[in-house]
Amino acid sequence: MAETLHGPRTEPEMNIQTQQDKAQSRTRDPLLSEFRLKHLVMRNRIISTSHAATAGGGGYPREQYQAYHEEKAKGGLAMTMIGGSSQVSPDSNWGGNQMDVSHDDVIPYLQQMSERVHRHGAHIMCQISHLGRRADATASQWLPAQGPSRMREMRHRAVSHEIEEADIFRIIRDYAAAARRLKEGGFDGCETLAGGHLIGQFLSPLTNHRSDRWGGSVQNRTRFAIAVHDAIRAEVGDDFVVGMRYVVDEGDGTGLSFEDCVEIAGILQRETTIDFFNCIFGKMDTGLALVEHNMPNMARPMAPFLRQVGQFKAEVKLPVFHAARIPDLETARYAISEGLLDLVGMTRAHIADPYIVRKLERGEADRIRPCIGSSHCLYRLGNCIHNASSNREFKLPHIVPPAPATKKAVVVGGGPAGLEAARVLAERGHDVVLFEAGARLGGQIRLAALAGWRRDLIAIVDWREAELETLGVSVRTNVFAGAEEIAAEAPDVVIMATGGLPDTTVPEGGEELVKSTWDALSEPQSVGRRVLVVDGTGRHQAPSTALALAEAGRDVHLVTVDEFMAAEMEYQSRITYRKKLAQHHARVDIDLEILKVEREGNGLKATLGHMLTGERIEILADDVIVDCGSVPFDELYREMRGAAANGGTTHLDELLALQPQPGTPVPSTGGYAMHQIGDATASRSIHAAIYDAFRLCLAI
Repeated sequence: MAETLHGPRTEPEMNIQTQQDKAQSRTRDPLLSEFRLKHLVMRNRIISTSHAATAGGGGYPREQYQAYHEEKAKGGLAMTMIGGSSQVSPDSNWGGNQMDVSHDDVIPYLQQMSERVHRHGAHIMCQISHLGRRADATASQWLPAQGPSRMREMRHRAVSHEIEEADIFRIIRDYAAAARRLKEGGFDGCETLAGGHLIGQFLSPLTNHRSDRWGGSVQNRTRFAIAVHDAIRAEVGDDFVVGMRYVVDEGDGTGLSFEDCVEIAGILQRETTIDFFNCIFGKMDTGLALVEHNMPNMARPMAPFLRQVGQFKAEVKLPVFHAARIPDLETARYAISEGLLDLVGMTRAHIADPYIVRKLERGEADRIRPCIGSSHCLYRLGNCIHNASSNREFKLPHIVPPAPATKKAVVVGGGPAGLEAARVLAERGHDVVLFEAGARLGGQIRLAALAGWRRDLIAIVDWREAELETLGVSVRTNVFAGAEEIAAEAPDVVIMATGGLPDTTVPEGGEELVKSTWDALSEPQSVGRRVLVVDGTGRHQAPSTALALAEAGRDVHLVTVDEFMAAEMEYQSRITYRKKLAQHHARVDIDLEILKVEREGNGLKATLGHMLTGERIEILADDVIVDCGSVPFDELYREMRGAAANGGTTHLDELLALQPQPGTPVPSTGGYAMHQIGDATASRSIHAAIYDAFRLCLAI
């Protein structure tokens, strides 16, 4: 059977139809037009830019990372760029999962990777950089951070050494050697990183206070960048593309302005042989700058810097790329058709769905899995919040394979776990029925999407709902399915994705007096003016509810049992909550657990215990909202598992090996296997629920 995105086709049919679709699409869609970058012919205008999901192994691009980028090449993009902030020198380490191109030992891995990408018709480049003052002085070899001037960096917290000329020339040589390794590794090119890293630190008057030939005037501050690129070109020759990840405006009114950046770009175009500008906006030396400028999350508008980059392109001669929250084809197409960009970076969009281009060519753009900007991929280095295969390509396929035999499957529950289970089972070719007790699909995601800036989460539901319709799944809402309804379907497999109920446990009583985050988000009008929100998990539920209530004018006090707020989420969301709660003057306290809630006059009195000192603290409020996760809603599972052929047990060895579960009946022989997934098993996250469903159903 030919590999297709859905449903069986014969090989000749697929090839003829694909060629026709491609020919028609290329005549009308600017995203599918070719582009020449020096000697490289890009098959379309869509790329994935460098990011730091290196998936490690001593800093070298091993199997997992190679497979991650190869999948994008299979999916049809023009070029993938790897190795965000790849270190060229030993004193350019941030203490994380960073690629290391400072030794020849990396070359065999680069050769493997370039071959894997090239075999699918895509080009490959790598970002090389020296972090400068952004290096972690306590990581790896414990070397001092180097910077143009002595000053502290906020994000990685080092106080930089004012770099001396011997180290300047050492690092210039290191850049050239790193580029040479990439060329020997079969790569098509590389880019340096200016904004925020050592090159950019020399360029910016905020970080370059020198009075020697490397500082002062614009020409002097550009000297290091020129020297680096001259050395690279001398090492790799003209048949290797070399560009810059270049900041077009530091965005704070005190650093490099747009006009400054245009002036410096003019110098670079005249005095170096760089081939492109890959444009970014703002700074990256604080967590807030990373979230709002470099890697904007769903709290930021779509394509927030596209206008500025388009203005920059009008001022320069070299090709211009850009990626910053461009998750959809409409925005990407606008950027290309209006001449704002030459190549458009859909980087996080390719983490959500590496087959964007193939689906566009096939006329299946409406089936592209959407990137919602949650930044989960930055939290878990490449794991998309709702694509379990991302950064697991070496073991999990993106294209669901057909099952050897068709089965009848019943899924109970239409939250993220149930929706994913039904989708994967249907992609496998099974006959699927999904029961949902509520009027609408989505489960807790529908509640989460009510909380202001996280509204885009609903796309996780919308995409799956559309996929189930395309795949012919029978979806039955407003059905509180029991054993009788399930038995009537004569299933071979039953997936219990019934979710959980809010856990509002208060140790010393008073549980009947408190509200859940579900209550507060679904009926905010019922919440009083003074609100205490108690976070017992460190996840999104409590801070998002606190923020929604603060935005609605409530006087909010958020407390958490953890040592800092939002401990179980990506730093991008954590910073967003911190900023927005501060803007609404909500109070946040750490290290506090709820002990007791009782009535006090017309309101409530909550007794909290300090996790470190044991001190008891009393807080008065009109409402107390408690989130301790959820309690599995598993009554139906417990009722039916005894009659299941497998006793309701999911065997971990087979699950992790992606093998069929023991005790699964042969279709049409009677009996059923039962499995429980998502919050019906334990209170976890959206990604955990989807991962549960995907890997289980992949082997059914």
